[in-house]
This record gives sequence, structure tokens and C-alpha cells, in this order.
Amino acid sequence: MRKPANPGPGTAEGAAAHAPAPAARDADVTVSPAHPPRALVITASNRAAAGVYADKGGPVLAEGLTALGFAVDGPQVVPDGDPVEAALRAAVTAAYDVVLTTGGTGISPTDRTPDVTRRVIDHEVPGIPEAIRAAGRAKVPTAALSRGLAGVAGRTLIVNLPGSTGGVRDGLAVLADLLPHAVDQLRGGDHPRPDTGATAQTAPHTGRPGPTGSAH
Repeated sequence: MRKPANPGPGTAEGAAAHAPAPAARDADVTVSPAHPPRALVITASNRAAAGVYADKGGPVLAEGLTALGFAVDGPQVVPDGDPVEAALRAAVTAAYDVVLTTGGTGISPTDRTPDVTRRVIDHEVPGIPEAIRAAGRAKVPTAALSRGLAGVAGRTLIVNLPGSTGGVRDGLAVLADLLPHAVDQLRGGDHPRPDTGATAQTAPHTGRPGPTGSAH
């Protein structure tokens, strides 16, 4: 980037130009098209991992994140439980901005994704899964049985979504309004200004997913 011309020491601009620059903070990374947020999709399914049937929720999730302006990897299809935890920890180490999981959020004995997610995150963001469950309950009452969590591990936001394609679409509809600002905050962005509602740094948001389906 070109440096601006020096206006000279006799002006206010000149004095500002010669003033010591504040120390840069590594956390303050501008979210822009030149630095697209990175997302990973993980599908937690014992049967899909074994090849019994094809993963359907993961590709829908990856497509939705791509439409929101993310550089997306996955879906990684792994069995529920400890393999999900291992995939989450690897994603945090790789410094993904967002990791979305699909599957394993119910109350059956094999549904363990929320339990292993809790081991990985540093703190929960309970409003996200509450909003996702509320969106699902408007269509399918059993959406209330989803135990999905959301939380932050390091600088990575992790969100559990249900395994059905309808539940994934419902989750994407909620997240479309949340993820850009969440990424901006995790990258060190400012809070919205009361006068304009805008942030100092804005994450890309290229559009919302289409009409949602049924849940969970």
C-alpha cells in the first residue's frame, strides 16, 4: 500500500504523521474479500462414515456457507463421538474461523456430538442453539429434542446442527444473520456503533440461503 505524502511538520496532519504509531495487535485482522473467513463442515454419522448411506446434510451445509462468502473445506464425514472431538481439535489448531457440525445432536445413546463439543470449547454461546431450536420448533415440535451446542474455542466458533437436511437449512437461515458479525468479533472487530449500527470491520455476506425445510 502506498504511503500518503508527508504534509510537513508545521500542520496538524504533519504532527500526526510523525507521532509514534500504536502497537499493532495480531488479533485485529480485517475481515474482507481479501481475507475470506474459513469454514469447515464436519458430518457426525456412524452410518455415513461406514458407507451405509451418503452424507446429505454436509453438502447442503457446505453450499450454504459458500453462499455466505466463506472459503469452505469438507464435509469431513466421521463417526460420532471421539472422532468428532479429534476433528474439532484439529480444526481449532488449523485456525478455522467457523466449524459447523451436522448430526449427532439428539438424545439417542449414539448421539454424542454435543458432549464432545463441550470438551473442546472454552465457553458456550447459548443464544445460537436456542435460536436454531426455536426456528425448528416452528415447523417440527421434536426440534426441541436437539442438544446442539455453540461455543468458542480459541478464535474458532463451533456450532452443532442437526443431521437432517431440513434441520441444516433451518440452522443456516439463523446463522446467515449471525456468522458475519461473529467472525468479525473473533478477528478483533469493533462493536456496532450506536449511531449507524455499522461495525468498523465488516465480514462478507453475499446472501442468505433459500427457503428452509423441516427440522431434526
